[in-house]
Amino acid sequence: MSERNRSVNLRPETLMRCQARPLAFETKSASFLQMSPTPPLTLRIAIIGNHLPRQCGIATFTTDLCDAIAGEYGVGGVFVVAINDQQSDYRYPGRVRFEITESDPSSYKAAADFLNCSNVDLVCLQHEYGIFGGKSGSHILRLLERLKMPVVTTLHTVLREPDVDQLVVMQEIAGRSDRLIVMSEHSSQFLQDIFRVPSRKIELIPHGIPDLPFAEPASYKDSFSTGKTVLLTFGLLSPNKGFESMIQALPRILSGHSNVVYIIAGTTHPHVRRREGDRYRLQLEALAKELGVEENVVFYNRFVSPQEMAGLVGSADIYVTPYRYETQAVSGTLAYALGAGKAIISTPYWHATELLAHGRGALVPFEDPAAIANAAIELLDNDARRQEMRERAYVYARSMVWNQVAQSYMRAFVQTCGNRMQTGRAAPPIQAAGENAARELMSA
Repeated sequence: MSERNRSVNLRPETLMRCQARPLAFETKSASFLQMSPTPPLTLRIAIIGNHLPRQCGIATFTTDLCDAIAGEYGVGGVFVVAINDQQSDYRYPGRVRFEITESDPSSYKAAADFLNCSNVDLVCLQHEYGIFGGKSGSHILRLLERLKMPVVTTLHTVLREPDVDQLVVMQEIAGRSDRLIVMSEHSSQFLQDIFRVPSRKIELIPHGIPDLPFAEPASYKDSFSTGKTVLLTFGLLSPNKGFESMIQALPRILSGHSNVVYIIAGTTHPHVRRREGDRYRLQLEALAKELGVEENVVFYNRFVSPQEMAGLVGSADIYVTPYRYETQAVSGTLAYALGAGKAIISTPYWHATELLAHGRGALVPFEDPAAIANAAIELLDNDARRQEMRERAYVYARSMVWNQVAQSYMRAFVQTCGNRMQTGRAAPPIQAAGENAARELMSA
């Protein structure tokens, strides 16, 4: 076995908890509902969302979800309707059967017509306000109002304080969806309290993660850090990520741990780059130089492949998410680090407070470099505490690996189709006033 692939053993009681229970579908009498845990996929599912090679978190999620469903149930039953941003020309894989131009209202209507003519049993919409055109992404309503099949919508952002347009769009999406999937308890509660969505329509399925081994960082060091102690953050760069707080914490960390390097893996977010180029990354580089830590900050200024990301995360001794605001409903990068069994330091945004509870990570105040430094030094000084945190994170995340997430999605799809067959009708909008407001948005 190579050094790279060698995994460490957890304690016996930890290994017992790590053993995943098989997930099975309830047997039904209806033809397509007669499903074992991993049968060939007999439902025809269309997923609407961004898709790689478009560079964004939604694209990565959609691609991973499709891969996971295909891995569990076969490739024949799932395809993608991809959302294209402005001036884009992506070379998609064969599973992308239709492309929507985000700013073109007629494109959404054409996509609905395509889906209605494609013998689709169910549509799974990946929703994020920023990826659809119109006010607060209202163009997507043009598609939803024309669909004839059940809709399950995954909500990547649920706002606690939406503006009027965001409120109307979300209520209309909720009304036209048979089921809403969220990835955190916060999101579920906000849907109920703020958007008045009944709890029976909401299902919590965690953000999927790759099934990575519980490996010692040392087994990855040669390729990525030449033996240094690695603090890592990865993801698309934007000012709300708070990388400057981590850089400002470095001088104090280095005073006691001179072998530390901080790796920032990821290119500037495409939306940010269109507005201001690489200004934010250049500001971070200037800050590192000003503080005298430029030799200890490494920028992987590219959109890294899944294989390279596994190595980068594997090499990390501590993973850091220093985001600036609590309103981060979901963080796929945090879920990834948790699933890799990393010791984690994070600010207390919504997703982090849930994932890192009960000793699965260390939470520090927003924009507080001193607190980050203290937490990092404590973990670096205490191998036993760092190891215990890693084990708790890894065990907790076993239910989040992609094959189990795919099974949870399939259960939701099967139940939704069964419910629609019983009722024989589409899900109505939540209220007439909301529908009227949504039509005003669509016609704006």
